[in-house]
Amino acid sequence: MTPDPLLASTGTSGIARRITWWRTPEAGSSVEAMIDQQRDAAREVGQDGSLIRALGTWGLTAAIVNVTIGAGIFRLPASVAATLGPAAPAAYLLCALAMGLIVLCFAEAGSRVSLTGGPYAYVEVAFGPFVGFLSGALLWAGLTAALAAVTSFFADSLAALEPALTSAGAKVSVMLVVLAALALLNVRGVRDASRFNAVMTVAKLLPLGVIVIVGAFAVHGVNLRWQQTPSIASLGRASAVLIFAFLGVEAALVPSGEVKDPARTVPRAVLLSIGVVAVLYVSVQVVSQGVLGAGLVGSKTPVADAGGAVLGTWGQKLILVGSAVSMFGYVSGMTLAVPRMLFAFARDGFLPRAVGSVHPRFRTPYWAIGIQTVLVAVLAATGTFEWLAIIANGSVLLVYAACCFATLELRRRDIRGGGAPFRVPGAAVVPWLALAVIVSLLATLQLGEWLAVLAVLVAAVPVYALTRARRRTPAAAAAGD
Repeated sequence: MTPDPLLASTGTSGIARRITWWRTPEAGSSVEAMIDQQRDAAREVGQDGSLIRALGTWGLTAAIVNVTIGAGIFRLPASVAATLGPAAPAAYLLCALAMGLIVLCFAEAGSRVSLTGGPYAYVEVAFGPFVGFLSGALLWAGLTAALAAVTSFFADSLAALEPALTSAGAKVSVMLVVLAALALLNVRGVRDASRFNAVMTVAKLLPLGVIVIVGAFAVHGVNLRWQQTPSIASLGRASAVLIFAFLGVEAALVPSGEVKDPARTVPRAVLLSIGVVAVLYVSVQVVSQGVLGAGLVGSKTPVADAGGAVLGTWGQKLILVGSAVSMFGYVSGMTLAVPRMLFAFARDGFLPRAVGSVHPRFRTPYWAIGIQTVLVAVLAATGTFEWLAIIANGSVLLVYAACCFATLELRRRDIRGGGAPFRVPGAAVVPWLALAVIVSLLATLQLGEWLAVLAVLVAAVPVYALTRARRRTPAAAAAGD
């Protein structure tokens, strides 16, 4: 099977159909003429070439770590300990293994499709515009809801540190200022935003690193001694809650059109980042449990309480500040990633072309960044965390499943986005194992979560139908859309 190089280097919607028009040039067509046709079409249908490829391995790794480590690690140790007791670290290892299977699929798909949109682009290239758009709508809704929820939580965390910010007006003002500042930073360029996210990643890791290193000398071995082996059911329940602390790679990969050498950068970054996150999470759980013992269960600020036990009041304050910094870093990373979904939709004809406009000076999708910022501000100011979380959970898991299937299809067709693609170790079984993990997690969703997912899909279908005529071209019609 010959590779489809152009399929992974231009816009996706409708492009697969155009390429079929080119695959069998009529007799007498020269190779040079066919290449010229491809270049013309690339300029016509995709704006990705206008973006600057500035994200390298370390920048993308920092982005993934930044959007993965949010508020969860500061809250979940108590919840996991309540279910598993001293065996809680086993749930982290199980989640790391499960997430490892999933990110292996992301690594291969990302090395084959180097388009802005990330998972949305992977699925669309593999299965066409309809399935791709539904997947993209789910991903965008989930990421937007998650970003709004954490933005709201961030304002609450600042209020806990500074009582003057507890009023509703002050909370809204904080959210607006933060979102506007991050939007301006991202409009100014992906390089500046990437550097800032790298700084925020270090800033959020610093207090966690302090508690892990210092707390290791205050651990009581008896607090980590297993009293009994946890049951499969209890381990599964704990993992179903904990897996959401590992989510984030799907957001960080959205700006794939701005990644340098994606065939090498994406696999390295996703594997390195999941390793960093897994080691850090297990270390924080072990130290918190080893220091607090039975006192960990029921704690609302478990890591901060562990910091207070080891370092006194200033240690507790350090972790509380670190929690706020962590959430701010998450909001910063997502402000870089999520607007690129709107850019990708506009590039592919699902939104007005103006939404995909690239700033003439900074080469960033400034309209998409502005629109996304306004939407997040409205949701964060008016929606509750619970309602926003319901939208996020099921949506992202279904996109994960779609990406696993997309990996199999992209491999079958040997799609290449430049350079030799990454090949998943155990390629024949890893996507299927990842799908089994995802199905087991989807089985834990409640009725309300499924209804929220269904609402997103129901809203997406008429958008696809209404834009169909605009997305058709003579070349597409000739190819038999």
